[in-house]
Amino acid sequence: MNPLIDGLQYANWSENIFRQMREGGVDAVHVTITYHETFRETVLQIERWNRWFEQFPDLIFQGRTAADIALARDTGRTAIFFGSQNPSCMEDDIGLVEVLYTLGLRFMQLTYNNQSLLASGCYEDDDTGLTRMGRGVVAEMNRVGMVVDMSHSGERSTLEAIEHSTRPIAITHANPASWHPALRNKSGDLLRALGESGGMLGFSVYPHHLKGGSACTLQDFCDMIARTADLMGIGHVGIGTDLCQDQPDSVVEWMRVGRWTKSIDYGEGNASAPGFPPMPGWFGGNRDFGNIASGLKAAGMSDADVAAVMGGNWQRFFDKSFGAAT
Repeated sequence: MNPLIDGLQYANWSENIFRQMREGGVDAVHVTITYHETFRETVLQIERWNRWFEQFPDLIFQGRTAADIALARDTGRTAIFFGSQNPSCMEDDIGLVEVLYTLGLRFMQLTYNNQSLLASGCYEDDDTGLTRMGRGVVAEMNRVGMVVDMSHSGERSTLEAIEHSTRPIAITHANPASWHPALRNKSGDLLRALGESGGMLGFSVYPHHLKGGSACTLQDFCDMIARTADLMGIGHVGIGTDLCQDQPDSVVEWMRVGRWTKSIDYGEGNASAPGFPPMPGWFGGNRDFGNIASGLKAAGMSDADVAAVMGGNWQRFFDKSFGAAT
C-alpha cells in the first residue's frame, strides 16, 4: 500500500489530534517543533515530544529514517519527524547542526520571513542570497542528512540554496505565486528549478496561501496541483498542509513576532484579524486527506500519480535525504 505523508504541520498537539491522525490513516508527518526558540528551548520542546511518545506509544513514535514510514504502517501508528521553521535553534554555532540531527531534527528552514544569519526571508525588501555562514550551514546539513527547507525564504536565497546544496532541498509548505500571489508562494521559475534539481514542494492548505482564502474550492486547489505537477514533474510534488489545528490566535503572534520586534507583525493576514483564518470546508484536520485524494482524481490524475502526491514522493525524498550521503 502507498503511504500517506504530510510535509508540514504545526498543530496544538494532543491525544485528540494523534487519534485523528490514525483515523485519517496518516503514516508520517513532518512537525514543527520550534520557531524562534534557542537551542536549549528547542531541547525543551523535544522533551515534550518524548513525553507524548511515552504516553501514546500506540499512536505515535519518533521517526528518524524513511524506514520508519513502513514501521508506522506495519504497526498502525504515525511516525513524527522533527523540523524547525527558523535556524534560531542552532544559534550561531554550526556544530549544533549535527547535535540537532542527533536529537532527531530532520528539516530546518534557513529563514522565517526575516533575514537570518543564513539567508534572506521572503518579507525582506532586499534579498541578498545565502550568507557566508549560510553556505557553510547548507554544506553541514548536506553532510549530516538534514533537509534544507526554504518555505519562508526569498527568491534569490532559495535559488542559491538549490544551486549550492549538494542534495535536493524542499519547500515543505507553499503554493505557486501565479495561482495566488502571497509573499510566501513561489514563482514558476523557482518551482521549475526546484523540480529540475530533484527537490520537493509540499502544497499548503493554509488559507493565506490559497486563491480565495478560506473560500478556496477543493477543485481549484487540486487543479492547481495538477498544473504544478506538469511544471515540476510529478515526482517532485506532495502535500504540506501547514495545518495549525486547535492553535489559539496568540500563537500567531509568537510565529510572526518572536523576539525580533515590539510591534505586531500581521504578516500574510488581514491587519484587522491577525489570528488564524478559518480552514476551507474540505480540510479541517487529519481525517480529511481523502478529500484531497478524491479531488486529485477529479482533476484527471491517475491512481499512481495521486498515490505519489499523497505520500509516495515524500517517502522517496526522505529515503534520499535523511542520514549521511553515501
